[in-house]
Amino acid sequence: MPANRCPNPTCEYFNRALPNNAKVCPWCSTPLGNIIPPAPNNPPTQQPPQQPPPPEQPINQPAPDYSTQYQQRSYVPPTPQPYTPPLPRLPVLKLIHSTGREFSLSGEVGSIGRRTQSMPTPPEIDLSGIPQEGIVSRRHARVFWDWSQNTYMIVDTSVNGIYLNGNLLNSGVSYRLSNGDLLQLGQDNLIVFKVVVM
Repeated sequence: MPANRCPNPTCEYFNRALPNNAKVCPWCSTPLGNIIPPAPNNPPTQQPPQQPPPPEQPINQPAPDYSTQYQQRSYVPPTPQPYTPPLPRLPVLKLIHSTGREFSLSGEVGSIGRRTQSMPTPPEIDLSGIPQEGIVSRRHARVFWDWSQNTYMIVDTSVNGIYLNGNLLNSGVSYRLSNGDLLQLGQDNLIVFKVVVM
């Protein structure tokens, strides 16, 4: 007569004969609905363990999609940097003394004069040490670069006067300095410079 056997492979009573009237396994409480027929006279073969059923998916819920999804982005061109024109190069003003000594101004504004002990800051073109320097005022002239005329200008601020190419300059008036001009400080041609703009 066939006997009930526990179908749970993890149970201690797996495939053992259980009472015919048992509805569940007394050890693991697995229902005993399947009746296993007795084995034939052939040598017993070990059955592979049964795999537990896969977990059930929840109803009305799609399976999650784990694939990688990329969102396509629109092309954004790089922002061009605003064009900044290079600053124009400021020429250098040189005054070459009759002795060959050179004095230069590389800035936009400066003064021609002679340093004294009472002056807190010396002039940009300091003529101290040249022959007849006593003729030169502490602030003999002011020179500046005129962007509208693209040239250096000179203004007489002295007591003894300035001559440009032999012409006496009016005090406080701006005059154009050109390459090759002769600049004379005071009278009698004692202090003479050649103007070089480079």
